[in-house]
Amino acid sequence: MKLYGYWRSSAAYRVRIALNLKSLTAEHISVHLVKDGGEQHSQAYANLNAQELVPSLVIEQGDQQQVLTQSLAILEYLEEAFPQVALLPSDMYEKSIVRSMAMLVACEVHPLNNLKVLQYLANELSIEPDTKAVWYHHWINEGFTALEKMLERHSGKCCFGDEPTLADLCLVPQVYNAKRFNVDMTAYPNIQRVNEHCLSLKAFAEATPERQADAT
Repeated sequence: MKLYGYWRSSAAYRVRIALNLKSLTAEHISVHLVKDGGEQHSQAYANLNAQELVPSLVIEQGDQQQVLTQSLAILEYLEEAFPQVALLPSDMYEKSIVRSMAMLVACEVHPLNNLKVLQYLANELSIEPDTKAVWYHHWINEGFTALEKMLERHSGKCCFGDEPTLADLCLVPQVYNAKRFNVDMTAYPNIQRVNEHCLSLKAFAEATPERQADAT
């Protein structure tokens, strides 16, 4: 397998954690999202991923290769293809709760604050940095407020019980970004507790952005 990603991409970060938890090996290929206007916009990468986003997971099977895009779809593939270390509960109801937590972050919070949105606010709409920060903080706080309430009910050491799930794979990278952009986390004790526990686990620690080969 080959994982095309970027050290600070939270979507790629999710997949790195999953690969580590499942003890899977993948060649990591850096796609610099800022250099020269963003390597994701090169024709070579656009041929691989029509959205020009990371991550992309390439699965080689003989002379053929399959390309998977969108981190949640990649995580679901890894869960089905390599079920020995489960990232979803077996119970149908509990599985849906975990997915709802993961989607809260990956489908509601992250898309409003990812790189291409922040670049559009700054470049096309000429939003000042302070106003852009207000935008960023608003959507983080709205999502984290809801997730904090869900964790009050369902969390143990992790988002759902005591074992890592897809929810933790989405949460930890989002907390990393929130701290990077100076979001006040004091209102989210459960999120902070879960995040700290996950980062104490080897699979999460080795996936952190600063430990990647392309970190600058």
